[in-house]
Amino acid sequence: MAQHTAGLTLGKFAPLHLGHQYMIETALQEMDDVTVIIYDSPEVTDIPLPVRAGWIRRIYPHVHVIEAWGGPDATGYTPEIMRAHEEYVLGLLKGKKITHFYSSEPYGDHMSAALGAVDRRVDMERKTYRVSGTMVRQSPDAHRSFLHPEVYKDHVTKVVFLGAPSTGKTTIASHLADAYGTVWMPEYGREFWEAHQEERRLTPEQLVQIAEGHLAREEKLVLKAKDYLFVDTNAITTYMFAQCYHGEALHRLRELAEAAGARYDVVFVCDTDIPYDDTWDRSGDMMRQEFQKQIMADLVVRKIPFHLLSGSLEERIGTVNGILSTFRKYQRRVLQ
Repeated sequence: MAQHTAGLTLGKFAPLHLGHQYMIETALQEMDDVTVIIYDSPEVTDIPLPVRAGWIRRIYPHVHVIEAWGGPDATGYTPEIMRAHEEYVLGLLKGKKITHFYSSEPYGDHMSAALGAVDRRVDMERKTYRVSGTMVRQSPDAHRSFLHPEVYKDHVTKVVFLGAPSTGKTTIASHLADAYGTVWMPEYGREFWEAHQEERRLTPEQLVQIAEGHLAREEKLVLKAKDYLFVDTNAITTYMFAQCYHGEALHRLRELAEAAGARYDVVFVCDTDIPYDDTWDRSGDMMRQEFQKQIMADLVVRKIPFHLLSGSLEERIGTVNGILSTFRKYQRRVLQ
């Protein structure tokens, strides 16, 4: 009977790129099962360990992923440092037998020996994919061709603009996209409403279609974004329209609105201090004021922090620029 083979590789995957994927896929082709150990490494990347581990789990659902939260800090090839890493990895494995250790680094020698495994080196000279984590961290957009879509989209800062109708969401989102050299997501609900409304109303089921359609388009568009994706409205607003039209929202729409609460990195609410654009598809300035209050109250109830944008377009853009200039995606925020 053939021996059961078990491959292991490890790293920071900060971020996961095609070079890493080539090694994992090589192991998957050659082994009966594959384990990946991924280190915390806050000194290298802001991207939290669960996010990086999630990439591997989603792309390779058959790989066993071990999150290494307490690995040795020291790096190098002294006997003490190598022994510390070996003992740490053996402890994480909890007795699991590894037959092949996969790497593209010199540490493959001592780690495979400690595991009693075959030292399997993959593309040591980086000829297949000429990329490194350092290169990607310096400019994810310039190296997006080396990143899986699941990885790239988590490098884009998603900025959403909320607010009642006629508060300037579309105008500022499009202006900022031009200024930042990126793309923006128009409000899908407006397009859908114009095509399907009857007596200025949509059914509860149609409102779910809006939220799902908007999200599907946004998922495609984020892969074309550079650093930022500016979004006009989200499922929370669609949920608020369901409450306004029907007094309730279907379960699926409530789910999408709840998920939207954690989806966006920065939330802006456009104020009602600009003239009301009284077009046929809107319900009047009084309704605008009421809906605005409802939107902001809902954000407070959901405990979603937001910035209020007031003043002229130039003043609003200046506020956004100031906030984004100090914002870092995944930055650890500790209350003092």
